[in-house]
Amino acid sequence: MYQAGLILEGGGMKGLYTAGVIDFFLDKGIEFSSVYGVSAGACSMCSYLSKQRGRARDVCIDYLDDKRYCSLWSLLTTGDLFNVDMNYRLVPEQLNPYDYKAFEQYGGKAYSVATDIVTGKPAYFRIRDVRKDIVKIRASASLPLVSRNVRIGGGLYLDGGLSDSIPIQKSVLDGNRKNVVVMTKETSFVRRRVKAHMLWLLRARYWRYPRVAELMARRNARYREQVAYVERLRKSGQVFVIRPKAPSGVGRVEKDGRKLRALYRQGYRDAAESYQELLAFLEK
Repeated sequence: MYQAGLILEGGGMKGLYTAGVIDFFLDKGIEFSSVYGVSAGACSMCSYLSKQRGRARDVCIDYLDDKRYCSLWSLLTTGDLFNVDMNYRLVPEQLNPYDYKAFEQYGGKAYSVATDIVTGKPAYFRIRDVRKDIVKIRASASLPLVSRNVRIGGGLYLDGGLSDSIPIQKSVLDGNRKNVVVMTKETSFVRRRVKAHMLWLLRARYWRYPRVAELMARRNARYREQVAYVERLRKSGQVFVIRPKAPSGVGRVEKDGRKLRALYRQGYRDAAESYQELLAFLEK
């Protein structure tokens, strides 16, 4: 196990890129002492730490035609675009069983990043037991407007990407002098400013929690700052980055299985091509 942090960015179905990267890591037996997952990255993190090769990919692709998985029907009937019962009970317990015992063997620390919608601050939830802590994974992946607020203890939470899309600073503060960042956005990606009508919807939907709209209004600027910080650390030799080189054409909510499989293969290929350089980084 390498004494280093692994940061897994979110991005909805763009997370198939991450699924490819982590499967390469599993094939090569690469483990990290700390893993931080955001949104879709938190979901992929679980399959990575249970060493279930292919599971992160299959969970995203196998149920595309099932309205219980991700659909307008689910949103209208439950309040969640990604159906909670399907994704966080039926899949791990029956359809694609999660290896809880294998996760227990992981000797490092795993964190799911969510956003406290009252304070607007990120919450870094330690995942010790996936069965008990699955609500923390769900909170990290609950997108604004198309998900219900997730209650954990006395707080309410949504998507971790609202407050900390790339939790590299958290990893550094935790003492990780080396970090590997897996990003789902291509090198030329520029996050656009949220449009006025979307901000209006956010303010109306979350009128009790104004921090949500505030975070969305400056999310593009915050993301730009985080990418710049990652780049500075990369140039100084403290961070190793794996990310797509070109746009994939995959949307946050993508239904085209061919595109998703291609993105998965791209992630695996990019990780394989950077393998020797990655080893040099981790072992120096």
